[in-house]
Amino acid sequence: MDPSPGGLPATSLPLAEDGYPAAGGVTRRPTGPAESARANRGWWDAAAPAYLAEHGSDLGDSDFLWCPEGLREADAHLLGDVAGRRVLEIGCGSAPCSRWLRLAGASPVALDVSGGMLARAAELNRSTGVDVPLLQADAGVLPLADASVDLACSAFGGLPFVSDARAVLTEVARVLVPGGRLVASVNHPMRWPMPDSPDPEDLRVVSSYFDRAPYVETDDRGRTVYVEHHRTIGDWVRAVVGAGFVLTDLVEPEWTPGRTETWGQWSPERGALMPGTLVLVCDLPG
Repeated sequence: MDPSPGGLPATSLPLAEDGYPAAGGVTRRPTGPAESARANRGWWDAAAPAYLAEHGSDLGDSDFLWCPEGLREADAHLLGDVAGRRVLEIGCGSAPCSRWLRLAGASPVALDVSGGMLARAAELNRSTGVDVPLLQADAGVLPLADASVDLACSAFGGLPFVSDARAVLTEVARVLVPGGRLVASVNHPMRWPMPDSPDPEDLRVVSSYFDRAPYVETDDRGRTVYVEHHRTIGDWVRAVVGAGFVLTDLVEPEWTPGRTETWGQWSPERGALMPGTLVLVCDLPG
């Protein structure tokens, strides 16, 4: 695979000691859809082994975890009754959510931009005996027919990494049947102006909440290897409504009692003080 402008193929990414792609530099600057997609495809391909080694036991092989706070679909029922429903999972990773949906009686399709993640999903399909269809594609160009799914879901998959959230949501609306539902969890916008630390002592504002410039990591030659986009709560509401959805609910999950895992900046101590996740519950008019 040849390098693409603005991003690198997974095979070109050097790894740090923790197994994740090494960042030579960090900045905040505008990026377009192509640059974001190329960079994040390569990053997740390279990061898949380390990410799943670190978080795989928490995610499970056939479980539906919405967020690091520990909210699971078995308890939240944000998708409603999934039995007999056609479900698209966007940004499936190793596809534990889609396997849970299959066991709950749904007919899921698990989609991800990363071939590395989907390779692990295929391995888990075989080892669990719960086989779900896997599809490699960009969330902004879904290779599905109009009105072909009943539900769509995304647990921190795709939406934080795309430059045009409204365009992606519009594409999701296209493939949903009238009356269909999308539920997506994303980083809570209040994460951005504070340090990326699980320590509550670090809960201090260090940048503007209104600075929408994406977070960009580059390699030692200045090439983009990772991009994540910041949106305010108002931005998310406007993107949802602009795509044709009705925003039915905004969920800010509280930390699950007894849960001890620390995941990036999410921790029991910080989670007791402020939200780390925003869940968008969106219905398409019937």
